[in-house]
Amino acid sequence: MYDKDIREPLFEFLEEYYGKLRIIEEKKMGRSRADVVMILPDAVCGLEIKSDADTYARLSRQVKDYNLYYDYNFIVAGTRHAHHVAEHVPDWWGIITVELEDGRPDFYVLRKPQENPQVDWKKKMSLLWRPELVHIQELNQMPKYKEKSKQFVIEKILLKVPREKLYPQISQELFERDYTKIAEQIRSYRKGKRKSSG
Repeated sequence: MYDKDIREPLFEFLEEYYGKLRIIEEKKMGRSRADVVMILPDAVCGLEIKSDADTYARLSRQVKDYNLYYDYNFIVAGTRHAHHVAEHVPDWWGIITVELEDGRPDFYVLRKPQENPQVDWKKKMSLLWRPELVHIQELNQMPKYKEKSKQFVIEKILLKVPREKLYPQISQELFERDYTKIAEQIRSYRKGKRKSSG
């Protein structure tokens, strides 16, 4: 089974397993790319797909990047990798195996994920676009910091807002993200920024 054969049935399986979720595919993270980012109401999860056609060549670097960005991580392993995949990912990663059953992919949660102890909140929050960060600032009655960099704003949010409040707020922004409107949102954010500095 190839990656393309796994994805759509995997998304159906995850929806049945978790209920409310949103899937974002091929998300850049550091020097790697997450195959799948799954947004849950109070967590952001990374999923790396290792189909039967894949090797472990890049996995150790990918694991480091996933560990910086996501609250929970999974590896989804085809039959060829199922017996050895646990040796290639940290103990806190979840493992989902996939095999063909009557011509259709069949998924099984071999190991549930535990909370990732290495997540870097600055990296995690960098997944948000600037207008999404602005909304989090508003929700928490924070100053706008319009002239400041995205990094500065992230640091201020992390100083002022408790993590337990941020989990659902970050998820909500990602649930509501509209890829068709974002260019317009960023344009109007920049226009407002120019006006305030003029």
